[in-house]
Amino acid sequence: MTTSKLSSRPFDAVLCDLDNVIRFYDTTELARLERGAGLMEGTTEKVAFAPEIDRPLLLGAITKRQWVESIVIGLAGQVPEVQARELGTALAEAPFRADDVVVAMLLQVRAHVPLVLVTNATVELEDDLASLGLADFADHVVSSARVGVAKPDRKIYEIAAEQAGVAMDRCLFVDDRLENIQAAVGLGMTGVHYREPADLRGPLGLLLSN
Repeated sequence: MTTSKLSSRPFDAVLCDLDNVIRFYDTTELARLERGAGLMEGTTEKVAFAPEIDRPLLLGAITKRQWVESIVIGLAGQVPEVQARELGTALAEAPFRADDVVVAMLLQVRAHVPLVLVTNATVELEDDLASLGLADFADHVVSSARVGVAKPDRKIYEIAAEQAGVAMDRCLFVDDRLENIQAAVGLGMTGVHYREPADLRGPLGLLLSN
């Protein structure tokens, strides 16, 4: 069942990414270790987030520990194995925080329309949300590791819209990655490219004013 298109609101649901929109990681320690290893900052993340290493984790096919071992293999030849494992572990265990400004904005919106988190995440997502105090933050959470499909695959957008009970063309989709936004727009959603909280004020303000 979908929301009627006769609604006076510009959108009937907000579908929002988690990482780099709501949740942000502190990689200060990783950067320190990279400098100490003679690597350019970002080297570990470049290896870790390569599709062939990252995608199995996001689909729930491997554990975070197995992901670290894949990073170790990916760093082979650049640093000794022990150091590579230290780097991979620092990334896997990097502390994170929620952006209180974005959280407050989305909570306001949730009072008007369904809010669905749509995230490429690990099987630890539920524990992560609880540690952030966001266990009950959204109406629904669509995690790639739980549904077995990741953005920008169309299926995860379909699942999210179904969870919201809203037609695709009545969804506002927020993400920091352009390829994910383009996929959503291709399905009829309205996309917002997130870089800072100001990017949300216009489209979310339209919901709050109705």
